[in-house]
Amino acid sequence: MSEQLKATKVQIEDGWYNALEGEFEKPYFLDIQQFLRDEAGHGKTIYPPAAQIYNAFDTTPFEDVKVVILGQDPYHGAEQAMGLSFSVPEGVRVPASLRNVYKELASDVRFSIPNHGDLTGWAKQGVFLLNAMLTVEHATAGSHRKIGWQTFTDAVIEKLSQEREGLIFMLWGNFAKKKSILIDDKKHSILEAAHPSPLARNAFSGCKHFSKANEILSVQGQNPILWQI
Repeated sequence: MSEQLKATKVQIEDGWYNALEGEFEKPYFLDIQQFLRDEAGHGKTIYPPAAQIYNAFDTTPFEDVKVVILGQDPYHGAEQAMGLSFSVPEGVRVPASLRNVYKELASDVRFSIPNHGDLTGWAKQGVFLLNAMLTVEHATAGSHRKIGWQTFTDAVIEKLSQEREGLIFMLWGNFAKKKSILIDDKKHSILEAAHPSPLARNAFSGCKHFSKANEILSVQGQNPILWQI
């Protein structure tokens, strides 16, 4: 194993590493790593910080995943991205899409809207907060959409579909809905809704995904997610 692959293993939770080891050896993945090194070498600011690129994987081990919430790419503003889709660190203004998620939670389950956007508490309970692209350049939305991340995260979704059972995939917006072809709907539950972005004009409202997810988990004999953070 090369030093590069050893470094990759250090960066990601062991269960995920074992599940995805074949991906880390493929040329496209090594190209992603080289691209990120080159960008940093040219003085580009990349989000999230390198230590948090695999935060979703490290916080929600492969065998602990219960729910998957799929985002597109990380927030591209300073101090926003933390490697968990839709989440921002405490002390950072809650983004508009997440505010709409909170509104839906408040109407769907017992939930008091918090003054922060850190969703780590969900991730620790088995809510896998995956972005389709794991990095982005400062102030340039979607800048890393074509560097290979989707090949990797599609493999992540397929691996979950193949090796786990009874997962709940929340697919919000057309981008996320297209990923349904990667999921075996005979083994897993797929919940689809509009994106919580204000651009969707409140179409996300009323989807009741959070109560539906807990109902599914309860039927399966699993502990429901405590959505309050």
